[in-house]
Amino acid sequence: MAFLEVKEIRKQEREFELKGISFGLNPSHKLAIAGETGSGKTTVLKIIGGYAQADSGQVFFEGKRVEGPWEKLLPGHPGIAYLSQHFELRNNYFVEEILSYANQLSDEEAAKIHELCDVRHLLKRRTDQLSGGEKQRIALARLLVGAPKLLLLDEPFSNLDPVHRRQIKTVLKNIGEQLKITTILVSHDPADALTWADEILILRKGSIAQKGSPFDVYHQPNDEYIAALLGDCNFISREEAKWFSGIPKPTADQEKLLIRPEHFKLKKTEKADKNTGRIKRISFAGFYYDIEIELNKLLITVKQPESEFSVGDPVSVRVEKAWWLPKSR
Repeated sequence: MAFLEVKEIRKQEREFELKGISFGLNPSHKLAIAGETGSGKTTVLKIIGGYAQADSGQVFFEGKRVEGPWEKLLPGHPGIAYLSQHFELRNNYFVEEILSYANQLSDEEAAKIHELCDVRHLLKRRTDQLSGGEKQRIALARLLVGAPKLLLLDEPFSNLDPVHRRQIKTVLKNIGEQLKITTILVSHDPADALTWADEILILRKGSIAQKGSPFDVYHQPNDEYIAALLGDCNFISREEAKWFSGIPKPTADQEKLLIRPEHFKLKKTEKADKNTGRIKRISFAGFYYDIEIELNKLLITVKQPESEFSVGDPVSVRVEKAWWLPKSR
């Protein structure tokens, strides 16, 4: 039996319906659940943690069924820690008090958690003296000193400025590497999870759209929705695909070509042919340039680490990687 088993959970909420979600999770695994707003991510996470009641289906944690809030006085399940989007800390308490009340570890083990969550320098502060990012790390440390076996994180990157966003990403990476705790993370922006997760589960309108490794889901998405969810895309029709050399022929059930912006290569050219485009726009985006090119009335977006081009330059366009997507369901 798997460490965590989710079996055919269903739930109807007004116009939203969770439609028979099933998957398993092994110890020390890191799973990201992604999808657009309203796809059911948070509902699945709350049912797993025992904070929402499924209409049908069951969740088993270490072989024991997780009861919902209608079945017990206090919601939740021993061994499962849930950090919601709206984490709260008691006002006017010192941080060390907040952490000591929840602690089930030795002093040495607790000190390691404080260091991993980057809160050691905050222990003598009061909770009303903290920023949002600091409060979130303390709320996470409070869960971890309770020695959970499964950690559930609901949108941990939302509502954070870039500095605290990078901090919490580093904290989660360190927790995974050093504590080996099994974790499920929910995010509306799966790009946040690509470098963190062992596996990504994509939800769409209450159903599983795809499940696989970050590499496979990014490079072999099942459809346009998943492709666009995971990053910028160029979708090319069958007819337009003929303008590019080296593209494999589609099968009968494939209708659109996916080319990620980073999988184009550009070169200045004087000779016009079917692969020649003209640069319409160049935008600096930090570690790359975002370049828009018009090619036979088709607009494509290209990402290049360096730009030796100017607006109006004619360029040859070479495709390094491309994938055909199946017809829309």
